[in-house]
Amino acid sequence: MPISNAQIAKVFYRIAELLDIKGENPFKVRAYEKAALVVESLSEPIEKIYQEGRLMQVPGIGKSIADKIGELIETGKLSYLEELESSIPAGVVELLKIPEVGPKTAWLVYKELGIKSIEELEEAAKEGKLRVLPGLGPKTEENILKGIERLRRFGERVPLGIALPFARQVVEWLKERAPIDKIEPAGSLRRRRETIGDIDILVTSTNHLEVMDAFVSLPIVREVLAQGETKTSVITDMGIQMDVRVVEPDCFGAALQYFTGSKEHNIHLRKIAQDMGLKISEYGVFRGDERIAGRTEEEVYNTLGLPYIPPELREDRGEIEAAKEGKLPHLVEFKDIRGDLHIHTKHSDGHFTIREMALAGKRMGYEYIGIADHTKGLGVAAGMNEEEILREKEEIERLNEEIEGITILAGVEVNIKMDGTLDIDEEVLDQLDFVIASVHSAFKQPKDVMTERICRAMEREVVDILGHPTGRLIGKRDAYEVDGEKLIDEALRTKTILEINAFPDRMDLPDILCRAAKVKRAKFAINTDAHSIDQLNLIEYGVATARRGWLEKEDIVNCLPVEELLKLFKKK
Repeated sequence: MPISNAQIAKVFYRIAELLDIKGENPFKVRAYEKAALVVESLSEPIEKIYQEGRLMQVPGIGKSIADKIGELIETGKLSYLEELESSIPAGVVELLKIPEVGPKTAWLVYKELGIKSIEELEEAAKEGKLRVLPGLGPKTEENILKGIERLRRFGERVPLGIALPFARQVVEWLKERAPIDKIEPAGSLRRRRETIGDIDILVTSTNHLEVMDAFVSLPIVREVLAQGETKTSVITDMGIQMDVRVVEPDCFGAALQYFTGSKEHNIHLRKIAQDMGLKISEYGVFRGDERIAGRTEEEVYNTLGLPYIPPELREDRGEIEAAKEGKLPHLVEFKDIRGDLHIHTKHSDGHFTIREMALAGKRMGYEYIGIADHTKGLGVAAGMNEEEILREKEEIERLNEEIEGITILAGVEVNIKMDGTLDIDEEVLDQLDFVIASVHSAFKQPKDVMTERICRAMEREVVDILGHPTGRLIGKRDAYEVDGEKLIDEALRTKTILEINAFPDRMDLPDILCRAAKVKRAKFAINTDAHSIDQLNLIEYGVATARRGWLEKEDIVNCLPVEELLKLFKKK
């Protein structure tokens, strides 16, 4: 039975969690986390790589991991995971869903207090029972309660970075197994929301029943909620509800528009239709009983006197008014991106050499890439000191003489220390093409302190880009407390570029702040923060965030030719 990259990655993440709970060697835990990240980021199906005998050629996959992948592909299960799960109470693992609870804390509260559920942990925290445990305290209780609140706020929503490749895999499987003419995911996935509640897929086909039979027989189906000729709903093994709807070709566009949403956008459109004496639904646009539009989305919008509105904008945040006035933005597209300015290599915690990343960037059609390895303040990422940074710069200069068709820019991702200073001598930083400054520590500073810390870093002339500006990890860690308006104003004053970090866990700067900064004419860089070749493909999540923030090509600095980009860096 086929198995997706996301399914295999989920298994390795689970193993890493269980090993961490058991207190295994941190390097072993990290190996499984890295394997999960590698599999998750692959641009082709892991099953295909396995069948072609190329598993051991994938960086980050050794023999032990390759054997486990083979067992999963061949049998659909993994005996090693089953052994681990049998050795740890299931409730302890559930506690790890709480953003503020790590493996050691989960094991501690289980061992000392017998806590095996989120509800039991919440009750214990409210009653002050956790603060007496070794290494915990009143602040820990407060953070755990906030983490539980955050977990409930996100509910069962899944990050876009997991949901999108998962949906694409299902689409490919359905195309192989049933007679399908058109197929398109809809809903918040198509709008590229950062988290997804469920997945809707629309289909046109000459054989409805064959489509539904193929869908319920897929290996990702854990439970069939309902199966009919036009709609089938299942719960997948990823815990996501997925609905497949088969619609008639004459109303495919109307259905796609309707099920893409958002609800607020559709309510606004319905009001416009009513004012025109029309009715709009998933079946089309009607004048009385006559359907006058519905085959395409363009037809639907044009019939209402509007140009086509891109899915990413459909949140009823002024896009309909802008469409009426002919003022919709010409949203940035992937083809506009000339290079990626946040790439890690083996000089810090990346998996590939500078040469390998440069050649991968060239294959993507980039004009340039920017190497931005970590600096010494981030020891966990094997950050570089001043001498190592200059040696890396020399290597980049040599490679630029050897490799044609792409320019490698020498940069770093420097750490913003607690007081707003940088962890590398500015005389060294001044010799580089660009510098990204990021917060990697002390995330819980008070709002005014964190704001002043970041603003102080942006004042440094050597700092060109503010990396992942809010520090959030979606569903895992809230953004740190920072005055977003002041941060944007300071970026404008200091000519600092705001990064849109495309890594799916981050998608940071968030879309709302992107739009707020655009209004003030800030500049942005869409970067992947890639640590491997396949992660360069994550750029699409940054482009999606930028589009949701109404950004255009002119707002993005890495849409510039390399000569203009370098001049822009020098201006600061």
